[in-house]
Amino acid sequence: MYELNTVLGNLTLALGIVSWALAQLLKGVVHYVQFRKFDVRIIVGGGGMPSSHSAFVCACATTIGKISGFSSIAFTISASLAMIVMYDASHVRHAAGEQAKILNYMIQHWNEMPLELKAKELKELLGHTNLQVLFGALLGIAVSLVGTYLARLHVMG
Repeated sequence: MYELNTVLGNLTLALGIVSWALAQLLKGVVHYVQFRKFDVRIIVGGGGMPSSHSAFVCACATTIGKISGFSSIAFTISASLAMIVMYDASHVRHAAGEQAKILNYMIQHWNEMPLELKAKELKELLGHTNLQVLFGALLGIAVSLVGTYLARLHVMG
């Protein structure tokens, strides 16, 4: 299956980018459905549903598995990195976002806070919930499966 990458360029990276872009667009759609308000910052920013980080790394890992084999060292490394990225998104970065919410509240309600500090607001939407990570992962896997199937048809046809 190595010929998929050589004929079509870097299929792994291409499908990762497609997954990331779809996740970013879906974030905008989900936000619009939820709040009936279009906000471009949701599409270009981090956090939200689905996780574009998870979509990207899962698309890459799945594509590597399809091309190199799911028992290959390349797949093992890519799947390991995907798990680290998803854990970070749903635990470390999510916790940092929750802390930012608390700090922002404290800054706004602390009367003795210096004005230059009070004007700053910490970014709260940093990480993802487990559900956002799961849906991002499923999106990435689906894009990879469809993309490798279509690429194989292109190579054969």
